Amino acid sequence: PRHKCGNQKSCPRNYFAFKITSGAANVVGPSICFEDIVLMSSVKNNIGRGLNIALVNGTTGQLLNTDTFDMYSG
Repeated sequence: PRHKCGNQKSCPRNYFAFKITSGAANVVGPSICFEDIVLMSSVKNNIGRGLNIALVNGTTGQLLNTDTFDMYSG
């Protein structure tokens, strides 16, 4: 069976499904999936070098904001 965000098993009731994938150099970009919706990815063109963060409301699951922080450039 298929599970949300491509996870190996379903989450318990009243829990959110998510998957965070790290990038691989400049070849594969990182991605963040939440409840089967891709929030950040190279396809959406909203990722960057460094930390990629998606802020989600912990009660409703609503996406509040996304941002990147380039830790290399200081």
